[in-house]
Amino acid sequence: MSNVNPPATLYRKVDIPDALLTSANVEGQNLTFGGDIRVGDLTGNGIPDLLVYRCDPLSELKPTFIGAFDLDGRVLWQIGSGGTQPLRPGPVAIFDIDGDGNEEIITFFQDPTDNIPRESMADVVIQLRDGSTGKLKSEAKPEILSECEGWGSNWCHHRIFIANLRGLPSPSDFIIKLGEKLLAFDNHLNLLWKYEIEWNVYSKCSAYIPSVGDINGDGKDEVNGGYYILNSDGTPRWAAQLAPNMDSVAILPWDNGIIPRAICSGGGHILDGDGNIVLALGEDVVPHGQEVRVGNFLPDEAGPQMAIRYLGHHPDILIVDNKGRVIHDFKVNTSPNETGIEVIHWNGPDGPDLLYNGGALWDGTGRLVVRLPELPDPVGPEKMGWYHAIPGNFCGDQREDLLVYNPWDRSVFIYTPEPLNESAFEGYSPGPRQYNARLMD
Repeated sequence: MSNVNPPATLYRKVDIPDALLTSANVEGQNLTFGGDIRVGDLTGNGIPDLLVYRCDPLSELKPTFIGAFDLDGRVLWQIGSGGTQPLRPGPVAIFDIDGDGNEEIITFFQDPTDNIPRESMADVVIQLRDGSTGKLKSEAKPEILSECEGWGSNWCHHRIFIANLRGLPSPSDFIIKLGEKLLAFDNHLNLLWKYEIEWNVYSKCSAYIPSVGDINGDGKDEVNGGYYILNSDGTPRWAAQLAPNMDSVAILPWDNGIIPRAICSGGGHILDGDGNIVLALGEDVVPHGQEVRVGNFLPDEAGPQMAIRYLGHHPDILIVDNKGRVIHDFKVNTSPNETGIEVIHWNGPDGPDLLYNGGALWDGTGRLVVRLPELPDPVGPEKMGWYHAIPGNFCGDQREDLLVYNPWDRSVFIYTPEPLNESAFEGYSPGPRQYNARLMD
């Protein structure tokens, strides 16, 4: 099958415009960089655009600068100034959340106030901005934010996830985890509900980054936090402390690729919507479940399979079949922080899928099958000079492309499987794997 696992070609290296860059001395390195990146069709022309943002220097969590640019490196708009590198991928998302046919920027933004502690969210507002112009469409400062702390033991993963909590024709809500609280908002920035998370001690806490999906088929999204599954109204369907190191979770079809399940990295758990264990690899097999992804990696095996980084921040990966059998155990290449795996439909919707890690693509048997050409060595602090990868159909046929970036650098790279046929491109149409990109766990 010569068409399987084709080489990668660099479709576009997009330099972040100078006007959207900043410079700083970071751990002895003089760096000029953009920041964290999001992708969306901001102008509505069917071609992806890019967004870069940075945060306040004190907390490194609260956005203070956002700039948008197209694939030709032209500035579309910018708001704020300065800023530093987000400590982790943070509270900025791109989605048409009000259903007007145009994408919005859903973002937290700092509203500077004197004498606010680093961990407090009292100096933060929530904004909806027009994707094409950056103009403010609406803003709110819910009282609940004054009750939230954005810091603590590995609580600094402020990720906005788009969700359909009200059963509308299109998702029109979002959730975010701030310390011990999980908050849900509608597209008018009204608080829908809050959930107090019980377990918050390092290595024995719930997932740093929850996930959303319709696990019970009611047309509304539930929330998987690893130690809990919430109904769409925020009430718990189930809550219990499973295995430690519940770093990575998802809600995805599992049983023969049909029935949605809660996928949980800690102990390699698969749960139904009520928290019943479908399978568990156990802590002997998965001592530290750092990252978990689901894909059809093996064409000769009933899918899907689970790829799990099972020894924490190390390159060791297990491939587990739909019945819970460990089929392959291998090491991927070294990557910054030893995180950043992602599934990519490099061979199209019929697969087989590949696993991205650190500028390379691996098949389900552990073979390195594709290297991304012209990708520079990562710069920046050793632990956080990661390569983030967002899969999607950005430029060609139904085989997925790959957007790769290092927040400490000044370029974004888009790779596509050879041969590139731009005439087959039907326009960028984002799905959950783009607007709710998992990025780093």
